[in-house]
Amino acid sequence: MTAKYDRIGVDYANLRQPDPRIAGHINAALGGAHSVLNVGAGTGSYEPADRLVTALEPSSEMIAQRPEGAAAVVQGVVEALPFADQSFDAVMAVLTVHHWQDQPRGMAEMRRVSRGPIVILTYDPAFRDFWLFDYFPGLVALDDEQMPPIAAYGAWLGQVEVTPVPIPHDCRDGFLSAYWRRPHAYLDPKIRAAMSSFWHLGDVSDGVERLRRDLDSGAWATRYGAVLSQDSRDCGYRLVVAS
Repeated sequence: MTAKYDRIGVDYANLRQPDPRIAGHINAALGGAHSVLNVGAGTGSYEPADRLVTALEPSSEMIAQRPEGAAAVVQGVVEALPFADQSFDAVMAVLTVHHWQDQPRGMAEMRRVSRGPIVILTYDPAFRDFWLFDYFPGLVALDDEQMPPIAAYGAWLGQVEVTPVPIPHDCRDGFLSAYWRRPHAYLDPKIRAAMSSFWHLGDVSDGVERLRRDLDSGAWATRYGAVLSQDSRDCGYRLVVAS
């Protein structure tokens, strides 16, 4: 099967740069782990430079965009990890679970190959407090369809600790909610192209045009302008850690 990001990952490395504040949460959760497997590694965002990282990525397009000096990468899928039991001190998975074909199987595989913690950055589909949903309501249905509920992680991995990861207003990464205080960014098709949710929705021209009109008229500022005074906010992203 052709990996999804073979089709939508063009120029991904330039648009999806790791944000150091988010990286700090991930690195802290990895604790003292020396060897780390990064599942669904993409172009290498959030791979800690001070650890021995092995990357696993299904998409040849994403692998080709990994920078020189990035961690060694193996092409494969999380549902069939090509590693022996307890091969790594920790396993990490950043904004990737919703792309998996078999989430329970992927979780079992991560547990199998890890001697220590499993660190997952994901999104809580129960979260609804984002103005973007008013312009693109299909995003809500899409989250319900592809994002596992937070309670599922405990069922799959045992006891987990779940903490919110606040998103800074000037987030360097380009995931869906990264521009919560920069609404004009969502008008840019290049920026939207690095967000898999918009790829799933297909034609979003109606929502884009409504957002454009509201920004031009001041209607957006009237309804949502309170966010412009916030330095960071909860956008529904959660760090799930299973010891």
